[in-house]
Amino acid sequence: MRTAAESAARRARLGLIPALLACAALAACFTPRPGTEQAASPAAARYFVLDHAQQRQEIVLYALGLLGAGYRFGGRNPAAGLDCSGMVSYVVEQVSGLRLPHHAASIARQTRPIARGELTAGDLVFFNTQGRSHSHMGIYIGDGRFIHAPSSRGKVRLERLDNRYFAQRLDGLRTLAAKD
Repeated sequence: MRTAAESAARRARLGLIPALLACAALAACFTPRPGTEQAASPAAARYFVLDHAQQRQEIVLYALGLLGAGYRFGGRNPAAGLDCSGMVSYVVEQVSGLRLPHHAASIARQTRPIARGELTAGDLVFFNTQGRSHSHMGIYIGDGRFIHAPSSRGKVRLERLDNRYFAQRLDGLRTLAAKD
C-alpha cells in the first residue's frame, strides 16, 4: 500500500511525462537517428562526444522521467529494470542515438575527465562503491544532485553529491561534451 507521499511523488512524476514527450519531440529535430555514426573529430577520436550541446539538458530531462523505475542488475530497460550503467547508456542512446557500453568503468574510460568546477547538468559522476574505481555512476542534474539506479532500496532516485556516503566515494567526473 502506498503512502500519501509516495502517491504524490508518483503523480508528480506522471505529470512530467507530457512535458518530457514534448521535449523528446522537439529534440528529434536535433538528434541523429539510432544507428547513425558519430562524426569524426579530434575530440571524438579519443572520447565519446555528443553531437549537440543541448543534448546534455535532454539527458537530464529523460533521466528524470525514469525516477522510481526499478533496479535490476544488468538491466538496460526501464520496463524490466535498470542498473547504474544501464540507465546511463539507455538515456544517452535515447537522446542521441549513440551507444555507450553497459559498464561504468568502460564508460569512464570513453568519456572526458573534468574538474569539479566544470561539472554541468548532463555530465557523469562516478563512485568507488565496491573497492574499485568507477564501480557506480549517475547523471549530474545540477544544484549538487545526481540521478542514479542504486541496488539499495531498488529504485532510480536522486541523491546529493555532498551526501556523506557518496562524497567519500566520488572518484570521477566526466563529460559527454566536446572540449571547448
